[in-house]
Amino acid sequence: MTSALSKVDLHCEKNNEAHRTNKISTKRLIVRRGQSFQLTLHSSSGQSLNANNLELTVQTGPESSEDLGTKSVFRVAKKCLSKKPWLAKVEETSPTSVTLTIISHDFASIGKYTLSVKTHPDMTQGVSAGTFVLLFNPWCKKDWVHLANEEEKQEYVMNEQGLLYRGTCGYITTLAWDFGQFEEDILDICLELMDLNPKCKKNTAEDFSARCNPIYVSRVVSAMINCNDDRGVLQGNWGRTYVGGVAPSHWNGSVDILRKWKKYDSHPVKFGQCWVFAGVMCTVLRCLGIPCRVVTNFESAHDTHGNLIIDEYYSDYGVRPKTSNDSIWNYHVWIEAWMRRPDLPEQPLYDGWQVLDPTPQELSDGVHCCGPAPVKAVHDGHTDLKYDLPFVFTEVNADQVTWLLMANGSKKRIIWDTASVGQNISTKSVGSDKRLNITANYKYAEVKIEEKSKPMNGKDMELVIRLQNPTARNLLLHANAQVMLYNGKLESNIWSEEIPVKLLANKELAVPVKIPFSKYGSHLQGNNSIKVTALVNDKENTEEVYMAERNIVPENPPISIAVTGDHVQYHRLVVEIKFDNPLDVALTNCSITLTASGLFRHTEEAKLDSLPPGKLIRVQLPITPYRHGSKKLVADFDCDQFQDIKTSCNIDIKPYACRTL
Repeated sequence: MTSALSKVDLHCEKNNEAHRTNKISTKRLIVRRGQSFQLTLHSSSGQSLNANNLELTVQTGPESSEDLGTKSVFRVAKKCLSKKPWLAKVEETSPTSVTLTIISHDFASIGKYTLSVKTHPDMTQGVSAGTFVLLFNPWCKKDWVHLANEEEKQEYVMNEQGLLYRGTCGYITTLAWDFGQFEEDILDICLELMDLNPKCKKNTAEDFSARCNPIYVSRVVSAMINCNDDRGVLQGNWGRTYVGGVAPSHWNGSVDILRKWKKYDSHPVKFGQCWVFAGVMCTVLRCLGIPCRVVTNFESAHDTHGNLIIDEYYSDYGVRPKTSNDSIWNYHVWIEAWMRRPDLPEQPLYDGWQVLDPTPQELSDGVHCCGPAPVKAVHDGHTDLKYDLPFVFTEVNADQVTWLLMANGSKKRIIWDTASVGQNISTKSVGSDKRLNITANYKYAEVKIEEKSKPMNGKDMELVIRLQNPTARNLLLHANAQVMLYNGKLESNIWSEEIPVKLLANKELAVPVKIPFSKYGSHLQGNNSIKVTALVNDKENTEEVYMAERNIVPENPPISIAVTGDHVQYHRLVVEIKFDNPLDVALTNCSITLTASGLFRHTEEAKLDSLPPGKLIRVQLPITPYRHGSKKLVADFDCDQFQDIKTSCNIDIKPYACRTL
């Protein structure tokens, strides 16, 4: 039985535009899974095509099968009731053609597919109808990479340019990076990268079958970006010389790197460091349809012992005589990819952003890769989950311990720092070039001091000390307040409180504290502020100490100023100043001074012996402007309890106009 099929129109331009792949190409079909696309079958020699007789086959990989999900054989469905993973329905017919709508399975393997068509039930073999590429689909709700927000899809899938962050925690620099995921040859390079991975070489059929799963694909890509175990893209170099290659700092984007890897028969490109590895991986994942972003962790720990402690050693004369395998990098760059995690318990708790790190550091199941590790699990300290959570958790949460090596060979711990690691975790904002700080996604602040309400001078300060830890603790909280001069020097302690607290695992505890005005009020002179510290000791383990501090400048009670009358030179105006006593005691030795060049020839002062609690002082002073122009009137209220509460207003004085007779 010969086929009546003469030509197949894949409608590449129309389909690719609908699937948001037209930036890659409009000459070949590139579609996203779970979303329909159209094709038109044309008959030969004027023969008609019977839609009911059509049988379509799509398959990917050299050993495709329906059992593995890499092949699907299906007919035109009536009312889409077919239970086949792929569906076809008639969209339009003519005497010599049939236009079909194909709906790919939302969990089909990504990659290159061949399409064949049987036009008659008696045909033993289908006729080739072309090829297409199937990608992940963040716009499909059933796809594991579905991302609801359209602006985020535009940023994390469609944006070909981005920003990477480097430097130090206190001096963050920005590096523009060209991802270039829609350059036409990049898609084929990404698919070749998948085909060269060792898992594919070991068992091709299973590998192509597993490409339906973004968890599997992202893990393969993480391993293939570095060349440590395979024919990966980049070779790392953290030395000072880059003979035979390109310095990592020279790269401006991913496209040249991927093309060079392809051009030289998949030999590793020299050289990369963490931001280069991450930038290239972001290109590959976005190209394949997985939403992702580049993330920088400042003060990033590398813990080789798995004990959440980074040890540093100094001699007693201040240099480092001993090299430790542990280290804290100024910054480390990795990837976050967006996907569901049904492979983990309590799903969908761990859905969302997943850490993936292509920089070769530690082995994961015998391979230099890392992730996907749910950011939520990192945040909550759930390190018993896959993949590589203990390592990622340490990168943002390790304690830094500094030891002094004595001349007699003994060592003495001089610093135990629980707060420095994992700072200013940053990524590019959606739709702008602003830096987004996402540290709160990764870690709890173990101790944090917050203001319950805006501190007002004259009122008791109401604060909240927040404590949180992955494990339960019995703690002793020491809260203190000291006067701090504007130059940073601390004076006497003015308030202290000791509070025993019981902290539950992964539960935040808010401890309210109140600093009475009677304790701090008389100390707020000039530019002084109040430094509040919280020192927390573990009752069971006295070695563990946590600390937080906050500088507080209470806001002065309001003072108002108003001017009535014609704002004309030599015309009389009236200035009115109002001030309410916020205390429950009388204010003593009150005075108000007024200063303004062009309004007062000398500073004016009004005095009042005392102002009863809760009462209002109202002072009215006449003024006669003697110069025109823009003037600023400054008022200063002073008493024994409050010093130099100031306010001001602008007055535009018009020139005096002389009358003519």
